[in-house]
Amino acid sequence: MRNKALLLVILVAMLLVSAPAMAQSDVGTPENPIQVYFVPSVEASIIVSGGDVMKAALEEATGLSFEVAVPTSYAATIEAMCASPANSIGFIPAAGYVVASERCGVEVGAAAVRFGWSVYWAEYIVRRDSPIFTFGDLAGKTWGYGDVTSTSGYIVPATELANAGIEVGDTVETGGHNQTVLAVYNGEVDFGTTFYSPPLMPEGHAAWQIGDLAEPWDLTVDESYVSDDGSKLFVGDIRVMDARANVRDTAPDIVDQVRILRVSQPIPNDTLSFGPEFPEELRNQIIDALITFSGTEEWAASIGSSDFYGWTSIAPATDADFDIVRAMVANAPSLIDRYK
Repeated sequence: MRNKALLLVILVAMLLVSAPAMAQSDVGTPENPIQVYFVPSVEASIIVSGGDVMKAALEEATGLSFEVAVPTSYAATIEAMCASPANSIGFIPAAGYVVASERCGVEVGAAAVRFGWSVYWAEYIVRRDSPIFTFGDLAGKTWGYGDVTSTSGYIVPATELANAGIEVGDTVETGGHNQTVLAVYNGEVDFGTTFYSPPLMPEGHAAWQIGDLAEPWDLTVDESYVSDDGSKLFVGDIRVMDARANVRDTAPDIVDQVRILRVSQPIPNDTLSFGPEFPEELRNQIIDALITFSGTEEWAASIGSSDFYGWTSIAPATDADFDIVRAMVANAPSLIDRYK
């Protein structure tokens, strides 16, 4: 009798130990597909269609099953990842990653590369006819930003404004980068903050470097225009890559009407992050598949599209890469509350 009881205890212990492994072993099956979450920083329809292209490429490369979703907010994206620790991956910005890591142990696996840059910037934009010409001129002005949990749209500018002792007037949460640009364009806010990616210089010219003008052109000489196929925005031979380019269909004269006041300090690029219990072997398999995918034509119809997230490639990243953002978030506890 005593031996039977001992055997029962051993069997129960074995089941308890093996249960997590069994739960993880079916990740990526049709019954338990990997959940792929994208933050809604651009139009959801663009993310869904581009996400489906990525889904097909990943499934072909790995033999795993994936599901694409666009939660309603940055906070909802983190909530979804924390609620699915063993089968979720998320394309989330730097601040979102820092909060998710602190909240439930989400781990970064890779980060975006955009035309060779592992960083990007926030830009402060105003109408070209605005009397705002210095950082200090923003005091008392109406500020438009996409989402209070956006790294470039809010967190970095809020930190820089606070450090400079600049108190703005009213604030308007526009809902996204595109909406912020249009709010400035339409005169609904005095200034807006959104993402800045450096312009692409024409062949034969030196590439843009840190310290160069944010707008390296002369509108009295160079004309702004949208390419014939509608996919690119130029000033002369220089391709515009910041958030203004995303509204070229709605406002083809956006560069003529909206200028960059200044850009922020560099910010680590957006992440590919994994739920805290995501299987290590599958994580490496997915990163390798995405690196390969970034070299294909289909990449440009997915996350590589300038209308999507504009990633030109992807590279491994570590938690330490985001310490600068972690310091910002630590000094703004109210921001963490907005992710809950």
